[in-house]
Amino acid sequence: MTVYRIEFKQSAKKELAQLPRPIAEKILERIKALANNPRPDACKKLSGSTHSYRIRINDYRVVYSIIDKQLIVQVIKIGHRKAVYR
Repeated sequence: MTVYRIEFKQSAKKELAQLPRPIAEKILERIKALANNPRPDACKKLSGSTHSYRIRINDYRVVYSIIDKQLIVQVIKIGHRKAVYR
């Protein structure tokens, strides 16, 4: 089984740091699970992009990109569902 490397954009790190601790821990746990399965059943492919997906954690969303050739999952954005797609 191939394991993907998780990378965070600097802006995603800041967004994660600003969240309340219990929520941030849940989100981080789900992001770590993407290393083993970058396309879980609960993920949704975003329209308008060939490599972007999102996962849902309660009212929060994690937008990420999968680069299969290099085995990388790059976390692009983390935020509340109202503002994450802006």
